[in-house]
Amino acid sequence: MTHPMLTVTEEVADALGDGTPVVALESTIISHGMPHPQNVAMATEVEGIIREHGAVPATIAVLDGVPRIGLSAEDLELLASHGDVTKVSVRDLPLVMARRAHGATTVAATMRLAALAGIRVFVTGGLGGVHRGAQQTFDVSADLTELGRTSVAVVSAGVKSILDIGLTLETLETLGVPVLAVGSDEFPSFYSRSSGYAAPNRVDTAAEIAAVMAAKWRLGLEGGLVVANPIPAEDEIPADEIGVIIDQALADLDRLGIHGKDATPYLLGRIVEITGGASLTANIALVRHNARLGAAVAREWASLA
Repeated sequence: MTHPMLTVTEEVADALGDGTPVVALESTIISHGMPHPQNVAMATEVEGIIREHGAVPATIAVLDGVPRIGLSAEDLELLASHGDVTKVSVRDLPLVMARRAHGATTVAATMRLAALAGIRVFVTGGLGGVHRGAQQTFDVSADLTELGRTSVAVVSAGVKSILDIGLTLETLETLGVPVLAVGSDEFPSFYSRSSGYAAPNRVDTAAEIAAVMAAKWRLGLEGGLVVANPIPAEDEIPADEIGVIIDQALADLDRLGIHGKDATPYLLGRIVEITGGASLTANIALVRHNARLGAAVAREWASLA
């Protein structure tokens, strides 16, 4: 059942009603993750990929204080170009709704709203996690907390490379979140296929992923799953190459004193600058790749549900 405070497009509502596969998409990547007009072009293309692969896309955001499940072309353009769109995690939802403001949902907020709408598969670019130096700053993404409590499978290219991947994997283990690397024995790291960390579990097909989802939730084990889908080899930036660039971006971050929810957008933007746009190209490629897998997982899940 869809929560009554959500506004759902007719296309998504019909799909949910008749058991057609549905894939949730976040909106922070549109408003805070890429420059205009690449962001709206990417969002439109990804929705198209999901439709081409047999599922219905449901991009999620808050517009005029109303959580929206599915967006029109005009809504996507607003998120991509409007100058006052708040980055909304779960803690921010009540305030943005009360103020009737616009908000782009993070992984955590998208998971929660997707679950309230009855959507079980969600595609994003990269997961948040434990930030480097979190032993001192306690900067840990709410994405991890949400994965521990909200029953949605999240397809990503792994944890964002700017984070402490080892500590993030340890935290996911503590939270009881299954981590499934697709076609790889190594956990991917967003721009790169490798991270230096072994994959906790390997799966090779969308059917396997859907079977794990079914086993987990039918047993009554609430919470999400991480589906880590490595960026295609031809699109990756090798880990040693991107590592140097990330170190430079982190040094710039420290020098400027940027922290909290502004840190990740700054770092991703700075990496785009340093790489001359190569990181943006890789980001778009991995989102496309994740959309194809997400649609396949949603189809398999629909066949089991």
